[in-house]
Amino acid sequence: MSLKLHNTLTGQKDDFIPLDPNRITLYVCGPTVYNFVHIGNARPVVVFDVLYRLLQRLYPEVVYARNITDIDDKIIKAAAENNEDIGELTERFTAAFAEDMASLNAKTPNIIPKATDHISEMIAMIETLVKKGHAYEADGQVLFAVESMPDYGKLSGRKLEDMLAGARVEVADYKRHPGDFILWKPSTDEQPGWESPWGRGRPGWHIECSAMIHKHLGDVIDIHGGGQDLIFPHHENEIAQGCCAHGTDYVRYWLHNGYINIDGEKMSKSLGNFRLVRDLLTQYHGEILRFALLSSHYRSPLNFSADVLENAEKGLDTLYYALLGRGETVAPQADYQLPDNHPVLEALKDDLNTSEAVSALHAIAGELNKAELADKPALKAELLAAADLLGLLTVEPTAWFQNKNVSEDGLSNEEIDALVAERTQAKKDKNFARADEIRQQLTDAGIQLEDTREGTRWSR
Repeated sequence: MSLKLHNTLTGQKDDFIPLDPNRITLYVCGPTVYNFVHIGNARPVVVFDVLYRLLQRLYPEVVYARNITDIDDKIIKAAAENNEDIGELTERFTAAFAEDMASLNAKTPNIIPKATDHISEMIAMIETLVKKGHAYEADGQVLFAVESMPDYGKLSGRKLEDMLAGARVEVADYKRHPGDFILWKPSTDEQPGWESPWGRGRPGWHIECSAMIHKHLGDVIDIHGGGQDLIFPHHENEIAQGCCAHGTDYVRYWLHNGYINIDGEKMSKSLGNFRLVRDLLTQYHGEILRFALLSSHYRSPLNFSADVLENAEKGLDTLYYALLGRGETVAPQADYQLPDNHPVLEALKDDLNTSEAVSALHAIAGELNKAELADKPALKAELLAAADLLGLLTVEPTAWFQNKNVSEDGLSNEEIDALVAERTQAKKDKNFARADEIRQQLTDAGIQLEDTREGTRWSR
């Protein structure tokens, strides 16, 4: 099967035909760094990390860029409220974002451009838009003229009369059309700003991605990803800027992941149901969160709940238990190569069908559980190679069961090891009452024991 991706621009699943099969370009919108990220921010990171892994498997080179928005009115407001330097605040939350995403097994993109490092590129693009008649200066602002682009609205399917809905700016009398959006705006002495042909100011939100894509990836890129909420106005305005500045199609394939609901309700500030990734990582191993985010198709809404997390943990336990085996020590085959028609690959090539790919992983695990000892190395290698496409099974199996759910008030690994050793000695001494007592103590603490030919294994 060739790679098929659902293209928001065409509204259908299209065959992926890259501009240059020797160099695939992928851009994903990153965070605005003024706070810790929530689980909704993590979904596109994980989804497009799977796409990145898949593209790396299929093509010789993939250039993946994910930006950092480090200049924004929300950042200015947060820094003022914290009485903190803006640069210090954005650096702190940029580092926190990187740590949280690493905990979810997300690979680091090739390029992580920051908005403040690309002000000159943004100014140059705005100047080009003004020169070509697609932008104008009014009341100290520079705005994009949406009426100058005949097919503006083609991504979201909105007509010009609908442009106001969802916009981040209020209608102002200096706008030629209510849908015109800001490219550059003035800054006060207290606000961060840069010198420009239009005076000291700062960029609007949309221009940064267009400018950074142009600098790092080219006039036209293969794939642009992001959350469904970015289709309008952000990505619609990106298309306008990119196409009108350079006279090109800008992006060939637009991919958008669905929303996350929390316990059946849309995650929102008004409901107070935001779940920060950093908080969730104190309760769940990052791979459990990742598995949960991949449990449904990326374009579908995902109901994020305790049940989903519990099912994710159980699913991973099943896979890790197959790798652990029943007391035998078997290393995976060293030279294993995943075939091009493998079920996991085929599932992912069908518009990133992760739920089908996970089902294929469980099928391999089932075979591994039933296999003869001589067949286990190849099956272990197959399971690990297939899981790597999803960013799963990255932990040594014994360590997985011992460390995935360590609470501050629970027994430490060292305490458990000591009790297991004491139980083993009690059994040798035929002090079965003490051995049973220790087993019960560990069971009450949430520790499961398994006696194998190679000794007693324990898991949380």
